[in-house]
Amino acid sequence: MSADAIAAGIKDLAQRMAPEVSVNATCVALMNGAFVFAADLMRALYQEGVDPVFDALHLESYGDARQSQGRVRVRGDLSRSVAGHQVWVLDDVFDSGRTLAFAKAHILAQGAAEVKTVALVEKPWDGERPITPDYVAFMAPADFLGGYGMDEAGRGRGRPEIVTL
Repeated sequence: MSADAIAAGIKDLAQRMAPEVSVNATCVALMNGAFVFAADLMRALYQEGVDPVFDALHLESYGDARQSQGRVRVRGDLSRSVAGHQVWVLDDVFDSGRTLAFAKAHILAQGAAEVKTVALVEKPWDGERPITPDYVAFMAPADFLGGYGMDEAGRGRGRPEIVTL
């Protein structure tokens, strides 16, 4: 997926989301993979007249592997309270749904009034998923993806397009 196609998709995503973003909203990027997506989406939302607070939640399920290790760990928690706030969880890749479901439950446990979920890309999945994202920008193949914040063992995050590895 080219950088131009990603930019157009994020602009469209921001236009779809903006009417639902409340004045007390917080966007939470799931680190490390969603940092590029989150930055571009925050700018696109601002262009739509929406200015949510930004925070990050560092979760880990892959490590340096190409497959999930089967459990999600909190490596770094939110830096501000979300109690009573609407929260938008931003993830780079939605596949099994385990990480996004964990993040949503974790944020609700911290008192968020509402949690909406957003994925840059959704990959096909054979099994059941514990959650379905509220918004998805793109559908992607089942291949391992890289670029645009997504990595392989920490490398390739700065690539401006999304590629299959």
